Amino acid sequence: MAAAIFVVIVLAAASSGAIFKPGAWYENLRKPGWTPPNWAFPVVWSILYVMIGYAGWLVWTTVGWSLPIAFWALQMVVNALWSFFFFGQRRMGLALIDVAVLWLSVALFILTAWPVSPMASLLFVPYLAWVTAAATLNYSVRRLNPGA
Repeated sequence: MAAAIFVVIVLAAASSGAIFKPGAWYENLRKPGWTPPNWAFPVVWSILYVMIGYAGWLVWTTVGWSLPIAFWALQMVVNALWSFFFFGQRRMGLALIDVAVLWLSVALFILTAWPVSPMASLLFVPYLAWVTAAATLNYSVRRLNPGA
C-alpha cells in the first residue's frame, strides 16, 4: 500500500510538467548554448521520478514519518510548483526561488536520509546534480531574457 501512495505522489508532481508545458513562449526565449536538447528533459525526469519515489519508499518503510520524509514531501511540492511558476505563470524569478528551495530540500533529504538508508540518499545524488543544472539554466535564461 505504501508503495502505491509513493507512486501516486510522484505521478501527481510529475503531472505538473505535463500540464504546464514549455510551448512557444519558452521556445522563443534566448537560451545558453549548453541547454540540453528538448528530448532530454522527459527522459531524465522519468528516470529521476522513479528514483525519487523509490528513495522515499525506502525511508518510509524503515522509519515512517521522520525528518527525511518531511524533506522528501517538501521537495515533491516545490518540484511540482516549478513548472507552474516558470511555464504556467512565466515568472522566472519566482521559479528561481522555487528551484533554490528544491535544491536545499533535496540536499537536506540526502543528509538526513543517510543514517536511515544510504541507498535512498545515493538515489537522490543524480537528482541534486540535475536540479543544480536546472537552477543554473533557470538563472541563465532569466538573465538572457530580462524583459520576458
